Amino acid sequence: MNDPNGLVFVDGVYHLFFQTNPEGVEWGNMSWGHATSPDLLTWTEHDVALRFSEQEAVFSGSVVVDHGNTSGLGDGDAPPLVALYTSHYEVGSPRAGTQAQSLAWSTDGGMTWRRYPGNPVLCRQSADFRDPKVFGHPTGWVMVAVEANHRQVVLYRSDDLLAWEHLSTFGPLGSTEGVWECPDLFELPVDGGPQTAWVLVVSLGAGGPAGGSGTQYFVGDFDDRTFTPLPGDTGRWLDVGPDHYAAVSFDNTGDRRIMIGWASNWAYARRTPTPTWRSSMSLAREVSLRRSPGGRPVLHQDPVLPDDLLQHRLAVPAGVRSTLTLTTDEGRDPLVLTVDAGADRITLDRSRCGDVTFSPDFPTVVEAPLPDRDGAVDVLVVVDASVVEVYALDGALTLTAQVFPSAPLTTLGVDAA
Repeated sequence: MNDPNGLVFVDGVYHLFFQTNPEGVEWGNMSWGHATSPDLLTWTEHDVALRFSEQEAVFSGSVVVDHGNTSGLGDGDAPPLVALYTSHYEVGSPRAGTQAQSLAWSTDGGMTWRRYPGNPVLCRQSADFRDPKVFGHPTGWVMVAVEANHRQVVLYRSDDLLAWEHLSTFGPLGSTEGVWECPDLFELPVDGGPQTAWVLVVSLGAGGPAGGSGTQYFVGDFDDRTFTPLPGDTGRWLDVGPDHYAAVSFDNTGDRRIMIGWASNWAYARRTPTPTWRSSMSLAREVSLRRSPGGRPVLHQDPVLPDDLLQHRLAVPAGVRSTLTLTTDEGRDPLVLTVDAGADRITLDRSRCGDVTFSPDFPTVVEAPLPDRDGAVDVLVVVDASVVEVYALDGALTLTAQVFPSAPLTTLGVDAA
């Protein structure tokens, strides 16, 4: 599995669709897998939702609840679910070598899907036009997608999810080393008050904060046509670790904005030492916008946590360096997190934590500066099998990393200096 797709909340159930190869653990035969959860913690996998064909691979996209049946695809019993996804046309297709946006819909709560006979619904005659994220807006439906190689986000609108008109183009800006993918655009209150700002999220295939792929975001304004970042905003990293990519948010969650990312990195995802499965998602995270001590709105991420995950909280006083070490029951395969509130750095050392030799691109030590703060540094560390997630400064900084120890990491030790 890789990118999360079609995140949507319907009738008390969270739906996670995702890029998957239904025929193997290597990338290929791209299709939409499907899993559901009542609580974002316990997931049940279902049959493949949108399967590849000889002429079409099913790349990333999104799902919306068409409450007003603007598409006309509902059956009168409940609002249809409408998926917009990228058709990657293979050799043998009349559109071979291009990518365009197609539509499918469901009238049984997302369990079965029908492709729209008029697909694609949006085509630019481009080889790298992909990853539509659609949301409802007072002006109609809005889509953000990418021209990946141009490092641009393109915005469209529609009255019915079928016919689309171009609004504007954003970028390049911020990190442009890798191709741009998997955008998202949403509005959030600032500090929980009446003022709001818009957040544009975009992932990139290379040039991430720890090497390889990563995800950046911009804060600004959306005036119904154009996204404009705040003055001086050239982007921030959504996660400073090596293993958090393609994060997008759920549709239809009301006032909550919940995101999930792919917990891996394109630099070595195909070579991780997991022969019977490949890749997983991050924990779901509720996000909010809060002003930093310097006055700029910054995304904070708060994980949705079950009680049975190993987790530890610590507060590092100003000027103090604390080290947290995770090991197996036998004290093997140490994973070492150092929070230096004097040097304003956070470091994760996974160089001795199990298998690190499977790829020369697998960074064994990850270091990042701590963002603006007042005083102490609060840290939450969560271990979910082979994924470790670090949340510092109430989620203003997150760091996600895979580890492959010989046994579960179950023991915690903390030293302060």
